[in-house]
Amino acid sequence: MLSSRCSSWCHVVLLTSPIANPPPPFAISAQPADLLKVLDFHNLPDGITKTTGFCATRRSSKGPDVAYRVTKDAQLSAPTKQLYPASSFPEDFSILTTVKAKKGSQAFLVSIYNEQGIQQIGLEMGRSPVFLYEDHTGKPGPEDYPLFRGINLSDGKWHRIALSIHKKNVTLILDCKKKTTKPLDRSDHPMIDVNGIIVFGTRILDEEVFEGDIQQLLFVSDHRAAYDYCEHYSPDCDTAVPDTPQSSPITRSPGTSIFCHILPAVTTPQKKGREALMKPRCCGPGRSLKPGLSPCC
Repeated sequence: MLSSRCSSWCHVVLLTSPIANPPPPFAISAQPADLLKVLDFHNLPDGITKTTGFCATRRSSKGPDVAYRVTKDAQLSAPTKQLYPASSFPEDFSILTTVKAKKGSQAFLVSIYNEQGIQQIGLEMGRSPVFLYEDHTGKPGPEDYPLFRGINLSDGKWHRIALSIHKKNVTLILDCKKKTTKPLDRSDHPMIDVNGIIVFGTRILDEEVFEGDIQQLLFVSDHRAAYDYCEHYSPDCDTAVPDTPQSSPITRSPGTSIFCHILPAVTTPQKKGREALMKPRCCGPGRSLKPGLSPCC
């Protein structure tokens, strides 16, 4: 138990001993980083319940796919380091998710912030969704975020969504069929800060929150993984789920210590011309927080 409590919204970070003999970068990139495991979805934090997933029946399976129902009470976040504990954030990567957003909703499924509280990555669910990406130089600007017009990710149906981020392009592959590529005007060697936080289901200060069902949410350090999503990660219901490498559940050792890190309040341009003061928020791995709570330690 900590001897003192934070006096304002804070971000809980776990300090653990360095990993002995970490695997080389190529070994790390071969494993998908499983955000649902990082956020302890399997332990059903506040606002999360189990439900039937993408397939009610699946070949070579004893039951339906398992998914998680997310309500507006869920407030989950974790240090980005939990996804990449021994490496930098990859320049080229894939985001893979099997999800069913509430019909008519418009909210971010996942947001990644740097240590200064500036959003660098965001995947929106909704009609004509935006892929928010901003590297260490501020490129691209909000007016140049890739916008996928004519696509509706919040129609109340299950979707297998794969994004491939490669060089100066981002490709959205919807339900293994529809491919849409947009330019991504980022730097030649872009960097995403791993010392910040990942927020699930919203953006800091956004009133809109994700509601719906989610079965899978993976980050893969290979832009080609998006093209194989429906073969290697989330296959059709008449196919058995393949044995794919998954990130291990997060474990806490008895000696783990916790400290509070206050995210600085900064003003940053937001999607569709809005500006918002990004206030410090209480964040922690797998932590579910009630609105209005002040201390979190």
